[in-house]
Amino acid sequence: MAKRVYEVWKGSNKFIFGGRLIFGPDAISLPFTISLIVVPVVIFCVFVARHLRHKFASYDAGYAILAVAIAFTIYVLVLLLLTSGRDPGIVPRASHPPEEEFSYDTSVAMEPGGRQTPSLQFPRSKEVIVNGQPVKVKYCDTCMVYRPPRCSHCSICDNCVERFDHHCPYVGQCIGQRNYRYFLLFVSSATLLCIYVFAMSAWYIKFLMDEDYPTVWKAMRHSPASVALMIYCFITLWFVGGLTGFHLYLITSNQTTYENLRYKLDNRPNVYDRGCMHNFREVFCTKIKPSRNNFRAYVQEEVTRPQSISRSRETEHESDSNPRSKVEDDLELGGDLLRISQRRNFVSVDEQIVGNSSHGMQSVISESELFPVSDAHISSRGRSSNWEISSDVLSTSAIVNESSVATRKESH
Repeated sequence: MAKRVYEVWKGSNKFIFGGRLIFGPDAISLPFTISLIVVPVVIFCVFVARHLRHKFASYDAGYAILAVAIAFTIYVLVLLLLTSGRDPGIVPRASHPPEEEFSYDTSVAMEPGGRQTPSLQFPRSKEVIVNGQPVKVKYCDTCMVYRPPRCSHCSICDNCVERFDHHCPYVGQCIGQRNYRYFLLFVSSATLLCIYVFAMSAWYIKFLMDEDYPTVWKAMRHSPASVALMIYCFITLWFVGGLTGFHLYLITSNQTTYENLRYKLDNRPNVYDRGCMHNFREVFCTKIKPSRNNFRAYVQEEVTRPQSISRSRETEHESDSNPRSKVEDDLELGGDLLRISQRRNFVSVDEQIVGNSSHGMQSVISESELFPVSDAHISSRGRSSNWEISSDVLSTSAIVNESSVATRKESH
């Protein structure tokens, strides 16, 4: 039974729901990230938002605090799933290296036997033009493809990812061309959620101070959950808020996290920056490209490829640069034809002797017993592409033929 692509996938990804969702190998951290979001919100709804329902009598506005917290949490979780459960822009692997890029260097020294072996040259990088400027792209030995511009190989997922930004362990997935927008929306929404929970918890402390608990200390002792939520949101805000600010800065200059670190080290110019407004439109307003992988498709068996180009070219170089091996193949071929002609002559001589014999003696000798032809000699014909035999070989074959026939007559 034919298997699907996700069942024979060579990367380190994990698939669920029949290949409909793809995660990184560290997707085990995803439940931990979800718990960091859900648990504080549940505490907030039970110990804070529930008590704020009746603080706004007009139009029951207090219920909106609880509804906003739940809706915002669901929105953040959906963005998390869109970030971690989709193809980030994986470049499909090739089944063999690009043979059109092969080249042969014939300027090598001759071997002691007189044979010249050309060395195979394969460029490890090449240049492409991006926005009118040359950009060097590298060859990936694992995926056997030249990486597109802004593409890099993730050592964790073991895939080449287009517009590779980084591998995020908290979402368990690479951040690339097809999920960068959702990642940025996720961290920015998580930042807003932290601000919202922090503000509502502080507001509840103020309500307690205005009623039965006049001091901050008494209000905090009455609602320790609010204090814990404020501390947690303050610490988390430094992380997700700082990450949001950093990526907003990267968008203004149209850089990825990987490029930002590499350009600083190499002092290279950024050829992708096309202005702040255009950079923001590229991230938020352009259509996301479809995935280049159909993980649910059935794997098609590859047709057996003929002898590789490299091997055939190497054989041509060897046959052209070494005339001695060519002569040896011709001599072996001449020997095969000589044996065939000998068998035919002996069969005709046997028929004449049988017809002229007065005693009715029959001499039946099988061809295979006289001169067995081995498979090695037959297969040796394929090693030479030239079937012309020199005149010396043919003359030698004729002389041996005549002497063999005379000897055979005398023996009979």
